[in-house]
Amino acid sequence: MSEHIFKLPDLGEGTVESEIGEWFIKVGEFVEEEALVGTMMTDKAAVELASPVSGTVVRLAGEPGDIVAVGSALVVFETDKDAPAGEPPAESAAPAEQAPAADPAPAKVAPAAEEISIPEAATTERTRVMTSPAIRRRAKDAGIDLSDVPGSGPGGRIRRRDFDMYMKAQATGVSMARAATPATGVKEIKVIGLRRIIAERMTQAKQEIPHFAYVEEIDITELEALRKHMNGKKDDPSQRLTILPFLGLALIKALKEFPQCNSTYDKQRNVLLQHEAVHLGVATQTPDGLKVPVIKHAEIRDIDGLSSEIRRVSAAARDNSAKKAELSGSTITITSLGKLGGIASTPVINLPEVGIIGVNRAVERPMVFNGQIAVRLMMNLSSSFDHRFVDGYDAAAMIQRIKEMLEHPATIFLP
Repeated sequence: MSEHIFKLPDLGEGTVESEIGEWFIKVGEFVEEEALVGTMMTDKAAVELASPVSGTVVRLAGEPGDIVAVGSALVVFETDKDAPAGEPPAESAAPAEQAPAADPAPAKVAPAAEEISIPEAATTERTRVMTSPAIRRRAKDAGIDLSDVPGSGPGGRIRRRDFDMYMKAQATGVSMARAATPATGVKEIKVIGLRRIIAERMTQAKQEIPHFAYVEEIDITELEALRKHMNGKKDDPSQRLTILPFLGLALIKALKEFPQCNSTYDKQRNVLLQHEAVHLGVATQTPDGLKVPVIKHAEIRDIDGLSSEIRRVSAAARDNSAKKAELSGSTITITSLGKLGGIASTPVINLPEVGIIGVNRAVERPMVFNGQIAVRLMMNLSSSFDHRFVDGYDAAAMIQRIKEMLEHPATIFLP
């Protein structure tokens, strides 16, 4: 018998460590070569890893949520391949005193049972029934377990009438339902995987970026009429247009006038990268949390092409089929809460970008239009910008340019 140490491989994109997402194996289990052992989480996706050998699992690097450095032992297998005579196995585990330095966030080992046992006195106090000494004496004389008596007092305290009713029920053979008591349970949910990454990135964005929020009201009555007209000519309902591709085209056109908003900030080099291409991020809610799939070179697409790509990358993000390249590299992001859009919002900028544009719910309201009161379809456009690199005047001017195009949608398609 010999040991084989499966070390965490380089998962690409300069990854130096990774988070354990899920184990498909357990200690003591025999695993066939090429069988999946688990997933490791990177900033972009969950990567499945397969066993390089057949053998019995001796040791795992930790639990889901623990961080493992690239090159550190991930799984230790016991195999039936003997090492050549006089030589130690090529990848056998080093003795404990000579083990390599542990990774920065070693797995947490649960304390032994005797270390977390609760003293008997504490247990008794916690489960002690609340009532008066007189009722305790009566219960002792009658051989009644007070924990079986429903209490109607505060916190389930047993009052005299509660005890009397219980004694009467016992004498007549009638069962009594226990009174409802306040819920006290607490469910612990470990913050791991994508949810941990989202938490870290949102915290970083709010700590590092001085957000400048700007909300503008837009009359999209004409835009909605055009959208319905264009959709009426489509035989396939799945190809129908939403508001987002119109917003995307208007944003792309506006960025030609305000290129500073189509930038990313390289913090390490302290350099602002102003992009000619528009790699449009689309904030998408998924079962795993918020993801931002990217439409590369959105500036070369027409309305149908942009609409099709929004549907495709959003679906890929939801079903986890999106490739790594489709989940990174955006230069500006659009977001929408759909029917939950609310009146206004303050979207959080997607690092390392400097701007994000969000649409809110569209509602019909009476408005003054051409000097008359008319019912118009109104929608707020909510945006946030990095105030370090985008001046408030420029941010407002760009949103006003987008407003102009959305209120007169034919201008979106002009050269």
